[in-house]
Amino acid sequence: MRRLLLALPFALLPLAIAHAHDDHDHEHGSLGAHEHGVGRLNAVLDGQALALELDSPAMNLVGFEHLATSAADKAKVAAARKQLENPLALFNLPKSAGCVISTQELNSPLFGDKPEADHDDDDDHATDGKGTAAHEHHHDHSEIHAHYQFTCATPTALSNLDLSQVFKTFPATQKIQVQLISPSGQQGVEATAQAATLKF
Repeated sequence: MRRLLLALPFALLPLAIAHAHDDHDHEHGSLGAHEHGVGRLNAVLDGQALALELDSPAMNLVGFEHLATSAADKAKVAAARKQLENPLALFNLPKSAGCVISTQELNSPLFGDKPEADHDDDDDHATDGKGTAAHEHHHDHSEIHAHYQFTCATPTALSNLDLSQVFKTFPATQKIQVQLISPSGQQGVEATAQAATLKF
């Protein structure tokens, strides 16, 4: 692994180091470094089951990463959440596939779903006390996690995964690193607004 790191171009070294550092600091760190403008998506198609897991810095989706206190910020968070709660439209799933949502879960410190659990989380690796400032500080790298499970009546209609609507809805997202697992195998693809359609 060390030899591999040394072989990387120097420009990529900070990313590799950030990635390694991230793994220790965040339970979701294994998905990669927190980088503004870059989201991560795991897409798994197995029989009639389709699973999509989108993990993104909050900056890409709402334009900030602190806890929303102003009315304007709260409105942005609410709007982003509403978009994420409609994954059939967001991921442009073809009607012919007959996909229905079986489970959906959205998590983010910004949503204030579980502030207590979140706070405990911070204390696990926060050594600078429990003051409000420390709590705020630890949300400088807030992420939004959206996990969906669908059951698709006609999975053969899912020949492509079209992410163009994700880029339109959240224009601060410049690229999405996608891991696709389907009957045809596994592939890692980088999607951008210009190349937003991936083959399953």
